[in-house]
Amino acid sequence: MNAPDKLQDDPHTGCYERSTGQEAEWWRVTLSDRPQMYRIEHGRGKALANIDTVVDLENLKSKLQKWHREGFLRPGEAEETVAAEERAAFLKDLRRVASVSNTPLPKSIQPDRAAALIGNVEMPMGAAGPLVPRLNPAYIFPERFADILQDIVENRRVMLIGHTGAGKTSLIEQVAARSQHGVLRANMNGQTTIGDFVGFWTVKGGETLWVDGVLPTAMREGLWLVVDEIDFAEPSILAVLTAVLEPHGRLLLKEKGNELVAPHPSFRLFATANAVGAMSVYRHLYQGANLMNEAFLDRWRVYLMDYLSPDEEAEVLMRTLGERITRSMANTLAAIAADCRAAFAREDLASAFSTRRLLDWADLMLRSGDPERAAGPAIYSKVSAEDAALIRSIIRHHIAFDE
Repeated sequence: MNAPDKLQDDPHTGCYERSTGQEAEWWRVTLSDRPQMYRIEHGRGKALANIDTVVDLENLKSKLQKWHREGFLRPGEAEETVAAEERAAFLKDLRRVASVSNTPLPKSIQPDRAAALIGNVEMPMGAAGPLVPRLNPAYIFPERFADILQDIVENRRVMLIGHTGAGKTSLIEQVAARSQHGVLRANMNGQTTIGDFVGFWTVKGGETLWVDGVLPTAMREGLWLVVDEIDFAEPSILAVLTAVLEPHGRLLLKEKGNELVAPHPSFRLFATANAVGAMSVYRHLYQGANLMNEAFLDRWRVYLMDYLSPDEEAEVLMRTLGERITRSMANTLAAIAADCRAAFAREDLASAFSTRRLLDWADLMLRSGDPERAAGPAIYSKVSAEDAALIRSIIRHHIAFDE
């Protein structure tokens, strides 16, 4: 091929080639002497061009599209095409492998155990007992919870982060309720000491006895332990947890002669937090929350929990209150809750608006027939006067009160 002409800075000029097995076939585009026109040449190998013509930009763009379809590429474009194909191939392979790994085992080789179907995930059943949470039949499991559910099956350490009232603990409790697993909760917001958590010695009837804390109790008995508000936990508690967070991690009870506590197969460990990781920007809203380093967070699968969408929350209202409420009423109440949460996110409100608070307000207004009267004990009395005034204005934006 003749040496290429010196090209000017134009995105369309250059030599477009494709391999035909013997010698390269090419199209060469250069600027014409005529304004706004392009010279195009065609040939094979080092032979002279057998086509040499001039076209305008619109005609050239049509030819470039045709050349690309036929496999003609400029130097560098071939590598970009291969890279793009490799990126696409990765996702294709991933979906194929994931579909195989998520395919249920044939019945002949499935584990011989009962399971509860929660969403699309089969959750192994527990041994029931008095610590199983109360089942809420109105609770819904959106598709976005599927990874969390699968992590519970695989015995991953799961941390749920999000604003107060987003349903972090409720999710764990309702999974446990449906699969009959007992749950222990340890609240770190000044309510649980290292002794409560790990254990302590005490004297009873003149005899010195060791009393297990919530962590060894859950590990020995195969219970699910929820460490609520872990971002408020004492450093001594976090230090104890670190070893247990390892796969099949065991607990060392130094106070009890270095006894090792191995986890029961049904033991699961969860944590909730308001102001770590992706929620760190809201730390000023949760006074006293501690920073957590990435080394600690890397021992967990951390999921950001948001409030239910208005449609999901309206469905919860319908399921909970049944024929007592209409779909239109449920949609209005869900919209009010969404507006209050948006105000909280903007920091116009100092208090969050949980689904529990919404359900309580709805239940009370259905009894009294008066949204404002019901909002008194359900909402206004729980917040500051400033917050109550703003929430009242949001409610009146959606509901026309009798004056």
